[in-house]
Amino acid sequence: MLYRGIAIDSRGERLKFEESASSREELRQILASKNLKPARIEEENSSSSASPIFKSSQDSGFAFPPMTKFDVEMGLRQLAAMIKSSVTLLVALETVADQAPSRAAASAWRRVAKRIVSGSSFAKALEVESRRFGEIAVRLAEVGESSGELEKALRRAADQLEARRNLKSAVINALVYPVIAVLMAVAVSGYLVVGVIPKLAEFLQLGGVPLPSTTRALIDVSQFLIRNSISITLGIFSFVALWVFFRFIPATREIEDVILLRIPVTGKILRLSGTALFSRSMQIMTESGVALIDALSTAARLMANRRFRKRIEQSRKAIIHGSTFASSLEGAKEFMPMLRKMASVGEVTGSLPEAFGETADFHEMLLALAVKRFGMMIEPVMIIITGLIVGFVYIAFFMALFAIAGTA
Repeated sequence: MLYRGIAIDSRGERLKFEESASSREELRQILASKNLKPARIEEENSSSSASPIFKSSQDSGFAFPPMTKFDVEMGLRQLAAMIKSSVTLLVALETVADQAPSRAAASAWRRVAKRIVSGSSFAKALEVESRRFGEIAVRLAEVGESSGELEKALRRAADQLEARRNLKSAVINALVYPVIAVLMAVAVSGYLVVGVIPKLAEFLQLGGVPLPSTTRALIDVSQFLIRNSISITLGIFSFVALWVFFRFIPATREIEDVILLRIPVTGKILRLSGTALFSRSMQIMTESGVALIDALSTAARLMANRRFRKRIEQSRKAIIHGSTFASSLEGAKEFMPMLRKMASVGEVTGSLPEAFGETADFHEMLLALAVKRFGMMIEPVMIIITGLIVGFVYIAFFMALFAIAGTA
């Protein structure tokens, strides 16, 4: 039976409680063991649909819009704040679900509460949906429950999600303008080829004079693209479909990830991003008391790049067989060299979490600069390409006009 109510502690403060017991007498004994005296007791059936935790209308596995990592981050912070204020975990989960920004988020938190009522620990309840809540949240919740510092563990999990979100935002914000410039160049080129050049060809052919080779080439390219537009479109879609298909094959996905890391400019950005994300995740987990082996296993699952993931798994296996963490990174060219040096010092001095934190700070700063520099480099290139396309059309048009005027 599930009981809720208000209890008074030894200092005379009133606290909410939620406990499972077979009878009210057993409940009083449980509260007495915690130095609590019940002031109000409400009896509830844990399977009752009247409980807000189990609202069936919001308990489906799928809802739209889907639950985002930001929703998880805010939920973890809210849980940490309420637990710090002595609110019981189930009541806190109920409140988080009621205050969730989306139906999907509310449903997810209620499913976690259901599993806890059924006898699961909080960490195990999260682990069932680890793809939604994140591997680090599961691991830190486990550590927080065993150490009695769940509130601190949840805050650190939220900090990791925030750090990852900020890292993504920095990259996306810096690339917004270059991407817009590329799309504008493609749009202008498409409009000229499909809309302007055919009309230009009709106008020039009315003159009845031979067209200059530049103008003729422009018209031929336009007509070729228009005649074969369906084939070209199907070819592009087929290429994209094949690319997506091969990404689901581990071997080809790893080859692609290796190639991406070796591209001169973007490869360095990916290496900086991977080093910063790995270092920040390891800092948060090791500071929270997660064992290095377990932290590496969790960090590997956080990496989207399969090459990074494989390298971390190799490092983990080497440590299991007796290597130090720094020596396990020997030859790991995927990571920036500073990571290994800082890890070596951190292991010797016993300050590995601090070493991870300094490495993360430095590479996050380098990543922001590299992405900004990349955006500044792409911008003039796109302007030049767009200018060349438009300029070529104008030159071809005026050369044809001059040819017509010369025969008049």
